[in-house]
Amino acid sequence: MTDTNTNYVNGAWVSASTDETIEVRNPADASEVVARYQQSGSEDANEAAEAAAAAEDEWANTPGPERGRILRKAGTILANRKDELTEQLVAEEGKARPEAAGEVQRAIDIFHYFSGKAADLGGTVKSSSSRDTTLYTRKEPVGVAALITPWNYPIAIPAWKLAPALAAGNTVVLKPASVAPGPAVALAEALDEAGLPDGVLNVVTGPGSDVASTFVEHDAVDAVSFTGSSQVGEMVYDQATDQGKRVQTELGGKNPTLVGASADPEEAAEIVANGGFGTTGQSCTACSRAVVHEDVYDEFVDALVAEAESIDIGPGLEAEMGPQVSQSELDSTLEYIDIAREEGATLAAGGDTPEGESLGDGYFMEPTVFTDVDNDMRIAQEEVFGPVIAVIEVSDFDEGLEVANDVEYGLSASVVTDDHTEANRFLDEAEAGVVKVNEKTTGLELHVPFGGFKRSSSETWREQGDEGLEFYTIEKTVYDNY
Repeated sequence: MTDTNTNYVNGAWVSASTDETIEVRNPADASEVVARYQQSGSEDANEAAEAAAAAEDEWANTPGPERGRILRKAGTILANRKDELTEQLVAEEGKARPEAAGEVQRAIDIFHYFSGKAADLGGTVKSSSSRDTTLYTRKEPVGVAALITPWNYPIAIPAWKLAPALAAGNTVVLKPASVAPGPAVALAEALDEAGLPDGVLNVVTGPGSDVASTFVEHDAVDAVSFTGSSQVGEMVYDQATDQGKRVQTELGGKNPTLVGASADPEEAAEIVANGGFGTTGQSCTACSRAVVHEDVYDEFVDALVAEAESIDIGPGLEAEMGPQVSQSELDSTLEYIDIAREEGATLAAGGDTPEGESLGDGYFMEPTVFTDVDNDMRIAQEEVFGPVIAVIEVSDFDEGLEVANDVEYGLSASVVTDDHTEANRFLDEAEAGVVKVNEKTTGLELHVPFGGFKRSSSETWREQGDEGLEFYTIEKTVYDNY
């Protein structure tokens, strides 16, 4: 019988007041129910927010090193469960095993990283104009943080929001995506086992329209961190700022890789394929546009098609590329493929669901390449969130840079070139929060800031590294006249 998981509220594992549950199915075999979670409502979200508010002062007054020790212990617990969590992530979200294992390791590393940062939180001493006054600053937690996280990185994204929030002394309410909530629940299990005090973390599963909206509007919540689509994120931003809350959003992308005339076409194609087809294209930083100089265009297209056709598709525990996460995501990708054809793009590879005995009940999609793409086509402007790459031909570097920037998103961008001047110009002029030279658009270091420009972010606060802590702290200036 499939396990039914409960919410984590005020240090206890409890059922939702609705008495309803959510089925999570294996995206590689939709006939298999992997687990059940609580279909919570506003009442459950209110209880969680009130528990976080009640625990706020005690946790804020807990010494940073003590908070850090709990985070480190939780990270060690996650490390001991790595194989189990990897298989859970594959079963719920569909990633290939190496990708899932890498994501679980990232969550472990994040907890260990911020465990040390908890002891470093402090302020600065300044010289006062008065002989009798000591002047200094101190960092204090914002209060209660509401974290709303997506399904595509179901353990890494909750971890990189949760760890700095707890390290800084905030209490938390967390609403994971209903498609794959299990890995976020596992973080709560690890923290509970590590000795986190009751009420400091509260995890409630259920629809965003009930749970997330309640968190955003609750009087006890002081800060909201959201990762997801630009459409939903902009609504969350408006809703939260109307309530006077601190808000951080990380949203969609339409990420380009610019391939210069000096690039090796096969090397560039490998970089683009890794960025566009990795994680089945279900990453906000995935490469969905290859902007290619005409001198290497034909060779690049041939090499990219060969890369797409060589990818082994199947269940995540067995294959190189797993399924899309749900039928709705697969349908959306197929719809964009139809739109691209109607607008005149040429299908060079893929474009359909693959055939195979082990694939019939899953949400599998062929790696897809379109050529003859104009930058005003929808396939070049809108986020697809599937393994689809649009190839756009340009006549020179200036045109390529203009095309790369000519979208409403600005999350990640890369350039493949052997020309150092071009590389430096790209770093200066690319309109993206993450820019890379001779690397894929995906992949992030955990100790440096992450965030986007334009519609890819609220452009308020960055995540990860020291910048990730800034969102969860507020500065107090002290004048101590002794």
